Amino acid sequence: MGLLPLLQNDPLAFVLVAVVLVLSLALHEWGHAITALWMGDSTAKEQGRVTFNPLKHLDLIGSLMIVLVGFGWAKPVPIYPPHFRNYRLGLFVVSIAGIVINLLIATSLALLLRWMLDAGHLQNPTAFWEQVARVAVVAASINLTLAVFNLLPIPPLDGSKIVQSFLPYRWHPYIWRLETNPTYAIVAMLLLLTVFRQPLSSFLGMVRTQFFNLFGL
Repeated sequence: MGLLPLLQNDPLAFVLVAVVLVLSLALHEWGHAITALWMGDSTAKEQGRVTFNPLKHLDLIGSLMIVLVGFGWAKPVPIYPPHFRNYRLGLFVVSIAGIVINLLIATSLALLLRWMLDAGHLQNPTAFWEQVARVAVVAASINLTLAVFNLLPIPPLDGSKIVQSFLPYRWHPYIWRLETNPTYAIVAMLLLLTVFRQPLSSFLGMVRTQFFNLFGL
């Protein structure tokens, strides 16, 4: 289900969720861009991707998919791994950077919620604290979902390049071909949206539950 029902039922919640999604996707892609630069590849910088500006990172179709079906994507950050000072290390660090950022955001928000609970702000909360808690829960859930989803070892997701960084070099050309094949990417996304949508949603729901349980929430 996309965000359209939320827009109809609770416009303010729709705006908050949309803002969180946009910022989370932008920070994820910025993480890839800045670490690529640190590792010696300036390709992303030359294309203006080392920025917090969401407009530089958002993909039109991916954004529409978020609104319509609740699943979407940003523009992948362009990298040229041969420019990395250390190919394997660079590929691993750059690929995991966005995931780490999303996990850090989710953890920070969970700690905020834990503090609010301990401080008594969630027992008969005022309108202000209720809204803060609501946004924190949504933002933490979104960032956790982005992190876990991107860990899937399926090209073109980050998880595939993380695995690739440990594989023999002779396999890399085949994986890069998959990464750059638009037909494959469309088929992979369609399968995730249809055949694997239900089991993936159930798995992500379980992960979110366990994550919040870790903080006693």
